[in-house]
Amino acid sequence: MRINLNSVMVDDQEKALKFYTESLGFVKKADVPVGEYRWITVVSPEGRDDIELVLEPLGFPPSKVYQKALFDAGIPATSFESKDIKAEYTRLKEKGVVFRGELRFHGPVTEAIFEDTCGNLIQIVQPEKG
Repeated sequence: MRINLNSVMVDDQEKALKFYTESLGFVKKADVPVGEYRWITVVSPEGRDDIELVLEPLGFPPSKVYQKALFDAGIPATSFESKDIKAEYTRLKEKGVVFRGELRFHGPVTEAIFEDTCGNLIQIVQPEKG
């Protein structure tokens, strides 16, 4: 068994696709119309292309409540790993990504949290090498 899909709920799929590709640097893998929404997935250019992030629409009413609750509590919806978090943090800030504070060091992990423009907080982490 392995993970091949993970979802992040977004309030605007088009805006999310633009942010996740143009700002974060992910690559669009799927974009298929499904009724009033779309099945949109992105992949990391640094990772396997069979591990996809689904940009899931907020079509199920309780998902809006859950997304807002996470955001208001400062809890990231998901986390991505970086090999060089300092460089990634700088690159994203230069692209206008809004961070919730500076880089933080938590024992064996360096992390930062940013807003994805679509209702979520996202965490990036770099585990300690060793």
